[in-house]
Amino acid sequence: MLAACVWLAACSGGRDRVTEGDATGVLHFGNGTEPQGIDPHAVTGIPEWHILGTLFEGLVTLDPVTLDPVPGMADKWEVSEDGLTYRFHIREDAKWSDGRPLTAEDFHWSWWRALQPALGNEYSYMLFPLKNAEAYLTGKITDFDQVGVHVIDPHTLQVELNAPTPYFLQLMAHHSTFPVPRHVIEKFGVPTDKFTKWTRVGNFVGNGPFKLVGWKLNKFLRVERNPAYWDAAHVRLNAIVFYPTENSVTEERMFRSGQLHRTEEVPIDKIPGWRDNHPDQIRLNVYEGTYYYMINVKRPGLSDVRVRKALNMAIDRKTLTETVLKGVQVPAYAMTPPGTIGYEPPKLFDFDPEGARKLLAEAGYPDGKGMPPIELLYNTLESHRKIAVALQQMWKKNLNIDVAMVNQEWKVFLNTRQNKDFTLARQGWIGDYVDPNTFMDLWITDGGNNNTNWSNKEFDDLILRRIPAMKTRAERLAGFYKAETILMEEVPVIPIYTYVTKHLVRSSVKGMPPNLLDYYAFKDIYLEPEK
Repeated sequence: MLAACVWLAACSGGRDRVTEGDATGVLHFGNGTEPQGIDPHAVTGIPEWHILGTLFEGLVTLDPVTLDPVPGMADKWEVSEDGLTYRFHIREDAKWSDGRPLTAEDFHWSWWRALQPALGNEYSYMLFPLKNAEAYLTGKITDFDQVGVHVIDPHTLQVELNAPTPYFLQLMAHHSTFPVPRHVIEKFGVPTDKFTKWTRVGNFVGNGPFKLVGWKLNKFLRVERNPAYWDAAHVRLNAIVFYPTENSVTEERMFRSGQLHRTEEVPIDKIPGWRDNHPDQIRLNVYEGTYYYMINVKRPGLSDVRVRKALNMAIDRKTLTETVLKGVQVPAYAMTPPGTIGYEPPKLFDFDPEGARKLLAEAGYPDGKGMPPIELLYNTLESHRKIAVALQQMWKKNLNIDVAMVNQEWKVFLNTRQNKDFTLARQGWIGDYVDPNTFMDLWITDGGNNNTNWSNKEFDDLILRRIPAMKTRAERLAGFYKAETILMEEVPVIPIYTYVTKHLVRSSVKGMPPNLLDYYAFKDIYLEPEK
């Protein structure tokens, strides 16, 4: 009985966790997996993104309805006529959660840290629109003063760009550009060390609407309202508790038993029942994201583009999405979701098992004979396993190739993938902003999230130099089409489907509108007890 009360965290009056939370202003949030960490310059996942959105704030934030940039740590900004210079005005009342003033120098130092090669920041390329940022990271220049970020005075930050960047303000709402507390980081280590003690409970300092108060690995992470936040009066929740829930079946059961206000996932086979019986509690919304497999192009067999094309063409995406995925997701034939600011990606292939077998034979593996071993790496989640099993069967049936499946816990999986110690690896990418560039700059040579070992000079030139210099949207979209054609012709990635978000959400949760990025402005969320 005692154990049950601890688990439900709601012994008082026999109320469940959700009912208690509705009454006390505590949101119970299913978050997918145990976060890799809470250092904005050291993480890349969606579970981390949610948590960081409560603990930090960038120069701007996003309107959760329109996704337009709105004031954050900067209460206003000016942009030069040529689009190359931004001047941000930091709020006079901006503070860290320990009460220390937050200034323009904090952003300057944080971006210096984010661009240190020794840190190994996988998102460092997000700052490449800054003048000389890429040159500094790659060692072509060594003086950070030459990078386009300058402190004019304690409350004024001036940013210079290489070229006009239509999505630049959206980048300023991404966690890779958040300020981090130098006075705390240097107290517990050196700036280029990852996952030091500065992110532990009792040491942590942020600048967001909430502050870290509790973290039990594989159990929960708790944040509470930050009284030092500039807009604390607007924050309506008293606390948020994030739960790592890798098993979607368990998570759905927790929702039904009143332990969660919101789930990260819904088991695929449970979706029809929720749609039919509780349509007010299931949310299925278009998502700016793609589910795909990365190919390590240096592995035996997979170094041949014909083999990669064969694997791609042997997948029946229509059957996969209609059966295994219950008709919820949409088949994907390119990395960028169709319709992103009017962009339509190329479609260079379809399900063609005969053509796939022909390519495999041309590569020297007729009927799959002699094909080097292939392992498919995925992280713990039932939906990932089901998709992997389906593709394993398709590759066996259509190509006579045996593919072994390897399952790893999230943190181990991330390390394995980052170390490129895989053959095929499951991945999903959610746009960091609404523009094709967020799906294309992933694949630049040695990019922090490009774990495929693939490189193409023409692709790099398009993404890093030619497209940024283009002046019209039509030119940019044509440039992205050309770049994505190169990517899909060389097949370092196998797109599977375009995402649709699948959440269960209590009717008591307010201020959480759907949007393409599944972005939450946590300070706007509040709870109204269900009647």
